Amino acid sequence: MKIAIIGYGKMGKTIERLATNKGDEIVLKITSQNTNELTIDNLQKADVAIEFTRPEMAFDNIKLCLEAGIPVVSGTTAWMDQYDEAATLCTKHKGGLFVASNFSIGVNVFFAANAYVAKLMNQYDGYRVDMEEVHHTQKLDAPSGTAITLANKITNNLDRMNGWHLKGDGADHPKNSIPITAKRIDKVPGTHVVRYESGIDELSFSHVAHGREGFASGAIMAARWMIGKEGCFGMTDLLGI
Repeated sequence: MKIAIIGYGKMGKTIERLATNKGDEIVLKITSQNTNELTIDNLQKADVAIEFTRPEMAFDNIKLCLEAGIPVVSGTTAWMDQYDEAATLCTKHKGGLFVASNFSIGVNVFFAANAYVAKLMNQYDGYRVDMEEVHHTQKLDAPSGTAITLANKITNNLDRMNGWHLKGDGADHPKNSIPITAKRIDKVPGTHVVRYESGIDELSFSHVAHGREGFASGAIMAARWMIGKEGCFGMTDLLGI
């Protein structure tokens, strides 16, 4: 593959290392220092773009990729209020858009298992549910996109819950809102825990990332899969979960 990397932070550098080890070529690297090089002409030198930037930049980056006619894989979180608009542009340009809050295969299996457990818990209303996520101190959004995806899968399958909130935000929240604790600790790639607790016992389900490689390799896998495809996709499409 010829890859354009939009966002050359720690994740972008990991993607470059893993991709070049597989024989892929990085034809464009966009950092905060060379955003003037993010043009349609430069993007068209690539087969696919992988975008890991900031929430306020993601939509414009995706829009430009679609206008350039190359598929784009985005792992940026906290911009999903503009997803419908991006999907409309994808249809308009007959392009390819792949969006995921987390590219780790393990996390996506965790998503599916979490949805199944939530459905089982409909029978046992004595259990309260809460969540915790821990990430490195450079992560700006809280709760994480992965935590929000987990919470949404619970609310879609557990009838007594219909929302989530960031614990400690100072607001009053109803009992049917899932509290999410977000912690920021140096050098933690990502940990997510879902707990069900009653007066009798507690069930705890967790995913612990050991590094960025799992996320980066999943993004590369998605990029390879996207070449030649038209439409909007996510990890459930890629993995068949």
